[in-house]
Amino acid sequence: MPEYMYRAVTKQGQIVRNRVEQPSKNNLIKMLKNNDLLPIEVIQIGYKSRKSKANRRNVIDIDEVMQASNSATIMQGRTANKQTAREKFNIALSVGQRITERDLIVFTQNFYLLKKANFNNIHALNTLISSTENLSFKGVIEDILAGVEAGEYMYTTMEYYSDIFPYIYINMIKVGELSGSLTKSLEQAVKYLDDTTTRNRKIKSILIPNIGQFVAIIALLIIGTIYVLPSIQDVFMQMGSSATLPGITLWFMDFLDWLMAYWYLPVGVILAIIGGIIAYINTPKGKYNWHYFKYKAPVFGRLIFGIDFSRLMRAMLLNLQNGMRIQEALEVSKSVIKNYVMLSIIETSINNLLIGGSWIEPFENSGLCRSMEIEMLKIGMQTDLPEMMEKLLDYMDVDIQESLNKIMKVLPEISYLFVGIVLIFLVVVVLVPCIQLYMGNWLIDALV
Repeated sequence: MPEYMYRAVTKQGQIVRNRVEQPSKNNLIKMLKNNDLLPIEVIQIGYKSRKSKANRRNVIDIDEVMQASNSATIMQGRTANKQTAREKFNIALSVGQRITERDLIVFTQNFYLLKKANFNNIHALNTLISSTENLSFKGVIEDILAGVEAGEYMYTTMEYYSDIFPYIYINMIKVGELSGSLTKSLEQAVKYLDDTTTRNRKIKSILIPNIGQFVAIIALLIIGTIYVLPSIQDVFMQMGSSATLPGITLWFMDFLDWLMAYWYLPVGVILAIIGGIIAYINTPKGKYNWHYFKYKAPVFGRLIFGIDFSRLMRAMLLNLQNGMRIQEALEVSKSVIKNYVMLSIIETSINNLLIGGSWIEPFENSGLCRSMEIEMLKIGMQTDLPEMMEKLLDYMDVDIQESLNKIMKVLPEISYLFVGIVLIFLVVVVLVPCIQLYMGNWLIDALV
């Protein structure tokens, strides 16, 4: 069972500290609140195996009972109890072990393989706990197991660890548990994590080198303008030459001087613009418009919509194959979507079903779906919808891959364009005066 250290505030404002065992962090927080304690900090310092032997009921164990019942120490105005070396080591080890994407991918892959081998959830989670080396993640899996043993769904505990499990991942598990197709949902989750990791790795491999070049050129441009160009201008003046720096160079030097003197003005304007955009996006209308822009954005728009729509259709297919009606399948499947535009389309589809209308019509009227996708759904309604949805998903997988290939082809060209523009500006502003000085033509003007 996981072991926790907590600090909490009483109604009287006193801070208490204790070390306890609880099935989950969520249960501990609920217990503290039920006892009128406001949690300040809850840290898992380790866990004890569920297979450990029961404590012997003898006189020696009374010390442990007393320690557990009186270990809360009032810290307001007093010196806190010193932590033992084991506590310090466990806390340092727990904090130091960050849960990575790789940990989540390995967990999901192994869980999928165990479920495919007909392990039940409790047996599978126990097996994963014994094979997980990351102490922090082992505690999270213990927490999930405790919830399952208490009769809860796994996704309810995962929602508490939203910083570890992505939103889409949690809702894939939710759809699988509610539809009785957890194994297929885990398979989809593995594919989702692999695709996301691969896609992010490809984009980073393109963007990071070009961003590095962009920053280096900007730094070279600024340093050259501040330190090199004034020296060249001084040489011209000392030798009495009529040669001057190019007009664009003089303009950029004046601009940097102004920027250094009144830096707070552009910074304030930029911060105000960013703050205004963030405040607008956080409004319902702003968030809807922002999500709509994501679907219509150049280069990335089609890919983002295709991924969301494919994820919705895949979740619906799971539910339909397990005997759900279309309305129920839409209700359950909408949890895998985070985009407000797609959610509004789904809600309209559900309302249409309630009044006897077509659930496909809102997707068609949105103008976001391809005509092929709409026609395949219409044909599926007349024949076999699950079978046609499988074909639709195959078609969409190809379409998503083509969109991704186009992005991988266009993205370097866009990044090279920005780097090229800055590089040309560097040549005109800094390198041309340096070449002018090197060629020595200004000396002729000085002698004349």
